[in-house]
Amino acid sequence: MNGSNDHPDLCPINKNDFGMKAAIFERYGAPEVVQIKDVPQPVPGPNDILIRIHATSVSSGDARIRRADPFAVRFVFGFPKPRRKILGYTFSGVVAAIGASVSQFKPGDEVFGSTDMRMGAHAEYLCFPENGVVIPKPAQLSHEEAACLPFGAHTALHYLQLAKVGPGQKVLIFGASGAVGSAAVQIAKILGAHVTGVCSTANLEFVRTLGADAVLDYTKSDQRPQADHFDVVYETVNKTPLSNCFSPLKKGGKLILGAALLKGMIAGQFKGLLEGKKVLAGVALIDLPKLHQISKWATEGRLKAMIDKTYALEEITEAHRYVDGGRKRGAVAVRV
Repeated sequence: MNGSNDHPDLCPINKNDFGMKAAIFERYGAPEVVQIKDVPQPVPGPNDILIRIHATSVSSGDARIRRADPFAVRFVFGFPKPRRKILGYTFSGVVAAIGASVSQFKPGDEVFGSTDMRMGAHAEYLCFPENGVVIPKPAQLSHEEAACLPFGAHTALHYLQLAKVGPGQKVLIFGASGAVGSAAVQIAKILGAHVTGVCSTANLEFVRTLGADAVLDYTKSDQRPQADHFDVVYETVNKTPLSNCFSPLKKGGKLILGAALLKGMIAGQFKGLLEGKKVLAGVALIDLPKLHQISKWATEGRLKAMIDKTYALEEITEAHRYVDGGRKRGAVAVRV
């Protein structure tokens, strides 16, 4: 992706003359391992676009990789230290330059998208393939809103489609106030489901504003979900005991373990076989059709990016600290 370019008029960027600021982590650990540093600015190859990032987000996925939680993260992203030193899955910005063979974008285009496992969005510039998961930004959205849509919304859409959620189904969502949960409530409603959200006392009204038909307070013992009642149960935060996930599910219903680690996935599949209930889990990789659908719903005003806090790039360590606290309401945006 950092190859040379034979067309200087299309791509007047020289990494020897320009640098950029980026949030770098050179070892796994607490939020303090993330530091702002000056690094070379990337140079687009013939099929790449160079994006001047205006906003990104810090997600639970970023925090997990930073902490190497679970330990298996190290086998994918580098052992004993990270190979890719710039985190960041989502971005929104403006095309600054293009490679000689690029035809879909031009300098000045506003775009947003997801780097997925490439990461690299916690920086002033991102070099990205034009055929990657990047599309025009809806004019109605701010860069912060656009940057916060892909992570939660695409994860929710992936699993709700996998579960074949449709009109009339009863869907229960644990962690309904988080980045994935808040998107899942909205998307399940768009798909025609009757939605019950589960969250803490402080977030009850917030989840109601998302369109939930009912909201339960998990801190109250008298607000347990009804047993054998739901067609789909979606656990979005990996905090709910498996027994509490299976109990509300009808025989033949579907349990989505959207944030489960390997141990939880195996335990869930085994329990699902015993109880005659299907368990859906695994990696939710974003693709262009899903991003286009998310963009369409956002343009129509049917899907909103729920932003809890916004930090400057220079404050990204504090953003990580806030995400680690596990109490965010929606997404955490970073203004670059």
